[in-house]
Order: sequence, then structure tokens, then C-alpha cells
Amino acid sequence: MEADVSEMRNELQSRDSLWRRMQLECQQLHTELLKIKKYKDMQEIQIKHQTSHVELTEQLEDKNTELLLFAESQELQEHLNKIRNHVYREEQSHRSEQGRTKTEISDLTKELHQKEITIATIMEKASLLERQLKMELETKHKLLAKQQLLEFHYQVIQSENTHLKEMV
Repeated sequence: MEADVSEMRNELQSRDSLWRRMQLECQQLHTELLKIKKYKDMQEIQIKHQTSHVELTEQLEDKNTELLLFAESQELQEHLNKIRNHVYREEQSHRSEQGRTKTEISDLTKELHQKEITIATIMEKASLLERQLKMELETKHKLLAKQQLLEFHYQVIQSENTHLKEMV
């Protein structure tokens, strides 16, 4: 019986160790989730910065238009064309960068969602294991109480038996 109790204790300790590892993994996933959210916030700030860049580019184009109205010489026209080409290249560069940023944010959002699902699954499994562990612990306690009661009855019967033998 002591071996059974010892075995039960070892089993409970191993399950407790498993539970602690699962909690540590949940904490690590939570930390990673916070890092991803921080990265996502940084990306949103970058997008806002890029939006202001677009507005500045539009203002630059407006100024270029005004300069064209006042330009009378061929030299000024050529210079404005160079500026226009430069602005066009900057816009193209900005659009491609914005596309990459959107793709990256989308990928990070997908990864974040997947990690949230993983965390929820782990938490469900941990809860289930905890309930199972509690049920097993209750069962073990009941069995231990029954065993102790049976031992007590055995000792009483044994002493009665000894007493009867002496009487006989």
C-alpha cells in the first residue's frame, strides 16, 4: 500500500511538473505576443509617417505646377521635368515600400492570430489536465481513506481473533 501511495505521489508530482511547464510555455507565448503587438504598433507609426510623406509630395507637385505657370525659359522647363521625374520615382518607391509594409503587417497579423489560437488551445488543455488531476487526487484520497479504514478493521478483527484464541 505504501508503494501504491508512493507511486500516486510520483504520478501527481510528474503531472504537476507537466502543468508548470505548460504554464511557462504560456508565459513565453504571451511575451512573444506582446513583442508582435509592439512591432505592429511600430509599423502603424511608419505608415502614418509615410502618409505625411505622400502629402508633402503632393504639396511639392502643387509647387511644381505653379512654377510651370511662371516658367518662360526652356532651361526652367527642363529643370521642372527633372523634378517631376524625381517626384515620380519617389512615389513609385513609396508605393512599393507601402505594399511591402502592408504585406508584412498582414503576415504579422496572421502570425498573431495563430499564436492566439495556440495559446487558447494550450489554456484549454491545461484546464482539462487540471480538472483531471483534481479528480484523480480526490479519488486517491478516497482510496487512501478506505485503505486506512480497512487496516483499522483488520487490526480490530486481528485483536478479537487473538483474544478468542486465548479464550479457547
